[in-house]
Amino acid sequence: VQLQASGGGLVQAGGSLRLSCAVSGGTVSRYTMGWFRQAPGKERDLVSGISWRGSNQYYADSVKGRFTISRDNAKDTVYLQMNSLKPEDTAVYYCAADWMAANYAGPFDYWGQGTQVTVSS
Repeated sequence: VQLQASGGGLVQAGGSLRLSCAVSGGTVSRYTMGWFRQAPGKERDLVSGISWRGSNQYYADSVKGRFTISRDNAKDTVYLQMNSLKPEDTAVYYCAADWMAANYAGPFDYWGQGTQVTVSS
């Protein structure tokens, strides 16, 4: 199973980006998916997740109301729509997959390579 994250870039504060995570070699509908981010000098944190059934979504408090996670099973792709971006959202964003996981505690089985998001003030 391979995960390919894309969609990062440079955006001004208040702008939007949509990250994509394409899953190959597996079926995304059988994986609980997570988006993590890691800023320089900080730990990697879970930002958002969607359960393998699609019935549950998780958002960190810092992104609630601004980020939306979704999944397209037909395309085996998970998205993270990021609106009202802030400079503190600047980080490398990673997607990860956990086989039929009941929660987001991990450990996640597969990781993407990361995509850089930079928000300028």
